[in-house]
Amino acid sequence: MVKSKIYHRNRAIGYVSNHIPLVTRYIERRRENLIVTCVGKAFHTYGCSHFSLLSVSGVHPEDITCLSADIYHIYTASECNIYAWRRGTELKHVYRGHKHCVHQILPFGPSLISVDEESNVIVWNIKSEEIISEHNFNNEVFKITTLMHPNTYINKILIGSEQGHLELWNVKTSKMLYFFDGWNSSVTVIEQAPALHVVAIGLANGKIILHNIKKDIKIFELIQDWGLVTSISFRTDDTINYPVMATGTLNGHIVFWNLEERKVESQILNAHFRAVSGLKYLPNEQLIVSSSSDNSLKLWICDVSDNSARLLRMREGHSEPPTHIRFYSDDGHNILSAAGDSTLRIFSTVTEIFNKSLGKASFNRKLSKKKGNKIINDHLIMPPIINFVCEKTREKEWDNIAAAHLGLGLITTWSYDKLRMGEHKLLPNRFKKNYNANVTALCLTQCGNFVIIGYSTGHIDRYNIQSGIHRATYGIDGNEAHRGPIKGLIVDPLNQFVMSAGRDTEIKFWAFTPNKDKTPKSTIKLSEGVKWLRGHKESSLVAVALEDFTVILIDLDTKRIVRNFQGHTGHLTDATFNPDSRWLITASMDCTIRTWDIPSAQLIDIFKVPEACISLDFSPTGEYLATVHMSNLGIFLWSNRTLFDHISLQTISLSNIPLINLPGVLQENSCYSENDYGIDKNEANDNYVSPTKIDSKLITMSSLANSRWQNLLNIDIVRKKNKPQNVKTATESAPFFLPTIPSLDLQFDLSNAKNPDDNSRLTISSNFNNLSIIGKLLQDTIKTCDYISVVNKLKSLGPSMIDFEIQSLSTNPTYFVDLTLQFLKMIKFMIKSKQDFELAQVYLGVLLKVNGIKIQNEDKIVKYLAHLKDYQLKHWCRLRKKLFYNISVLKYLKKCN
Repeated sequence: MVKSKIYHRNRAIGYVSNHIPLVTRYIERRRENLIVTCVGKAFHTYGCSHFSLLSVSGVHPEDITCLSADIYHIYTASECNIYAWRRGTELKHVYRGHKHCVHQILPFGPSLISVDEESNVIVWNIKSEEIISEHNFNNEVFKITTLMHPNTYINKILIGSEQGHLELWNVKTSKMLYFFDGWNSSVTVIEQAPALHVVAIGLANGKIILHNIKKDIKIFELIQDWGLVTSISFRTDDTINYPVMATGTLNGHIVFWNLEERKVESQILNAHFRAVSGLKYLPNEQLIVSSSSDNSLKLWICDVSDNSARLLRMREGHSEPPTHIRFYSDDGHNILSAAGDSTLRIFSTVTEIFNKSLGKASFNRKLSKKKGNKIINDHLIMPPIINFVCEKTREKEWDNIAAAHLGLGLITTWSYDKLRMGEHKLLPNRFKKNYNANVTALCLTQCGNFVIIGYSTGHIDRYNIQSGIHRATYGIDGNEAHRGPIKGLIVDPLNQFVMSAGRDTEIKFWAFTPNKDKTPKSTIKLSEGVKWLRGHKESSLVAVALEDFTVILIDLDTKRIVRNFQGHTGHLTDATFNPDSRWLITASMDCTIRTWDIPSAQLIDIFKVPEACISLDFSPTGEYLATVHMSNLGIFLWSNRTLFDHISLQTISLSNIPLINLPGVLQENSCYSENDYGIDKNEANDNYVSPTKIDSKLITMSSLANSRWQNLLNIDIVRKKNKPQNVKTATESAPFFLPTIPSLDLQFDLSNAKNPDDNSRLTISSNFNNLSIIGKLLQDTIKTCDYISVVNKLKSLGPSMIDFEIQSLSTNPTYFVDLTLQFLKMIKFMIKSKQDFELAQVYLGVLLKVNGIKIQNEDKIVKYLAHLKDYQLKHWCRLRKKLFYNISVLKYLKKCN
């Protein structure tokens, strides 16, 4: 077994960009600028008009290390190879020759220049994929960090180094033309300025040098307060009277420079949460696009009075790995996700256009929205969301999401409908002075009115989520409900009782409205402490994870343990039920995802993933299993194969657990080889095939459809009903030359006209006899006694043909007795083999109905029929006994219910 039986890799969502700088292209045919961003092993292509995702590239063997583009291709490097793509999805060329990882690519007319980590430069012919020339640099003397082609400089490139020097090379002759001393700081970026011979050089110390490379003269120097320069771009539209340059920083700020006055014109502070990896002004437009390793892509428009820019469009995902996910809508199209960046987001499984953000959790939401010092804003950001609960019932009326934060005892509320953080922060009075409690469990009632909170101190409180008013406390005399942290809370659909679980190995059931003495209604004592609870809304089952890595199921109706699943070897992280609550899917730190069949209490699927799954949820429609994993920013979707194929859900062994890579950003389909999915080509199809015979003691029916045999005895009635009422009669055919009869009136002689009933071109002699197909097969069984071929042939025929074949047995008097006897022996063979029991009865019934009168006159056949009758009665009594027993059991069970 090398793959999961139930789940198939679908795709990853939530990826937008990473640390690789973006590239832009203008497509004349579309009259649109395209933006290309890297997302690990693939790249995305976005259109600027609607900022929508146009295409996703194929998957590279390893992560992409650099991007570049011209009007024809997009060039990517992965490990030692370079790939050229057309239209963002079609791989046209592969360039192999580097021995080290490639980190710089520059398309240069018909040539392509690439640089690897050892500063080996190769010049390629783009069309033929041949190496034109090679040159090696010494990293200790001149380690290449960036390169660019100056405008109007034919066959020349400018190369920057980590040592701060620059060199101008002629690519055609492979000779260095000029050496620039540099500025004793690593060159991070070189960008061509709109002015001829002028380039902007960004340095690691924050300096930006405007340099005339023709005369080797520094025009002027700018210093960026935010340190290293990550990117440079020049504005080229005519809506402004002076030149503007934009630079990116490691802090995520974008700085706009007035080049005439040689000063900062404006800044966009916190444009990104991490370093600005890519920054490009669109040609001849007042638009600038930026990307960052915070997994965001933003389009800015420069129409502000201070010549700054405002955000126009944005595509973003989580900047930190997600910590908790849940499907929200009943159609399974939206996933609610919380991550370590303190944000709550909505991801659509249909299209990225529907992705939304509910914002970042803040101690003071209004103050954090104001523009100000980054340090103040960081101080207002709350710790990451580690758990949340949501309910759709009252989403239009008030907040319907409650979230718990790492290390905090207060709960924040959120509104899915308004896409923002709510006003309430729920914290009991007992913790306001002594702030030493953390939220460890959450539950939202299905009516959408109340949120129940469990704390690390063992207290349980209930709040009204609409007003934020404290309503009840669970525990004897208002004290702790458990000795130790509360690890799980569940409320029944009718708000009759609250189920709480703690690390003190106890599960308690409380009245929803606490009684006077506030004691639990009942208690279940466990052998181990509880890690968490997961319930299923449509059933009364609750999954309880224990600290010994086992999972138990508790029935809320009977308040008893009904199942116990063991097998995980690491801490359990999450679990979910499938929509009909027949499966329980669990994940743990042992990097396995297991699927348990609840009715049979057996493991039916297991697979390993490279990084441990920390949260998962099943789509309400049963289409997807969504997972998030450690150190991954995306949400991974797995297709449920049982919706599209017949899968045998038998108990599996743990001898060979398959390791499956996480889904990529591209939805996998048939255009990729099976090896891309981790599927062995030599693997046999493991689909379950129903055996023709289950047990030697049981009688087996056939697998044929009822329409193939049920109407055989009434085939005449069926034919009569299907016969058309008004039958068109053929007109008399007349000769081409019509002869006439001598008379006073004109009359034609039709005496030689062809008889319309005589349409046969072949005259068959009356004494010529021919056996049908079944007749020939029955004749062969006289010598071989092998009736399998006859049975298989009858099973392949339709009702009309079966009736015709059986009637054909009596058309030949010579062979009637022998063929009928062989047919009866075939019936006995079918009954003896205990297979196709209903077919044997139908075939025998048709034979007696059609040829019953002739059979009465044949003593040999009548004698064999008596023997067959006793043999059939014996097997029918055995079958009748089994049927009566099953009917009695069913009637008894109905009475018990």
